[in-house]
Amino acid sequence: MKLNPALAMALSALSAGILISCVKPAEENKAPEVDSQVAQDKTATTSADDNNGSAVKVTAVDVSAETGKTYLSHVAKDIVIPVYADVTKQSSLLQDLAQKHCQQAPVSGEELKELRDQWLVLAQAWASAEMVNFGPATASMSNLYINYYPDERGLVHSGVAELIAANPNLTAEQLADESAIVQGVPGLEEVLYANDSLDAGQCAYVISASSALNTRLKNIEKDWQQNSTELLAIDTTTDNDRGLNQWFNSLLSLVETMKSNAIDQPLGLTGKAKGHLPAATAGQSRAIINAKLAILNKALTDPVLTAILGSNNENEVADSLSTALAETSTLLAQMPEDLSNADKAAQQELYDHLTTITRLIKRQLIPTLGLRVGFNSTDGD
Repeated sequence: MKLNPALAMALSALSAGILISCVKPAEENKAPEVDSQVAQDKTATTSADDNNGSAVKVTAVDVSAETGKTYLSHVAKDIVIPVYADVTKQSSLLQDLAQKHCQQAPVSGEELKELRDQWLVLAQAWASAEMVNFGPATASMSNLYINYYPDERGLVHSGVAELIAANPNLTAEQLADESAIVQGVPGLEEVLYANDSLDAGQCAYVISASSALNTRLKNIEKDWQQNSTELLAIDTTTDNDRGLNQWFNSLLSLVETMKSNAIDQPLGLTGKAKGHLPAATAGQSRAIINAKLAILNKALTDPVLTAILGSNNENEVADSLSTALAETSTLLAQMPEDLSNADKAAQQELYDHLTTITRLIKRQLIPTLGLRVGFNSTDGD
């Protein structure tokens, strides 16, 4: 299953739908391009549409350079670095379990259940980390090696099976040279959940894939630990809002891609169904969406952010976001673990709730902070 590296990455980019929108590593820390329809002076008062399309008066708060620097430092220390530390921790635990249980095949029963349970914890941790849509995790499309999704053509299923058949004694070093299609969280899901018992070749894959994934995640965490000031542009707040724009557009991107790739397209809500729900083989799509909502709630109802918004009596924006996120989480908790088993009305309601959150971020929160929606905004709400 070893592919030509250029072809493998082209297939990865094509299936993930990012050939046009992907960001080159050298350009990653540039400020988002200005959307001429929403760019505004920080002191301006403008109008935006509310959830029903009615005009809403938006007054931008005055975020000083020092306030911006303090807030971004808080984001790095208390939100971004901890989420990467957690995903690295969960990956290490899975690697330890793989070494413990997979030394001798077959593996089934309680041992396989332990591996599956830890995989799900890891998958949720990475789902949270995907809120950071810039930096080392996305450099050179590294994120695809961690989570090849959306896999619209089902390449992971066939790719992993072919790889194991061709390399029954696969090592982590050999796997590192393979395509993104056969690595990371989805590859491990395929082996752990598509088989009731793991044979020797599958065990070798689980050991190698968990090791390679852990190495990749440790490198990302280390980069953030050492370079958070540059990665979040914390030291540029005196001259520009690059760091703030990058951060809030990244949160917007998480909602937009979740709504489109993980809900709308696989469930066929607004068009022909394509691709699959996240964690579809495991039947755990609800857990992945819930992890994303939880980290959004942490970031968007953060007390430091709320205080900035409250400095200009703009707490209504924070309250609206908090309410929308809480209502979405409540709805999700009432749905089946596999969202494909929910009735169409509930699926549509979830989609509509995510649309509300998208609009609140794009049309109220970002303008209120005197920022601008980046060029990679793709929701089209």
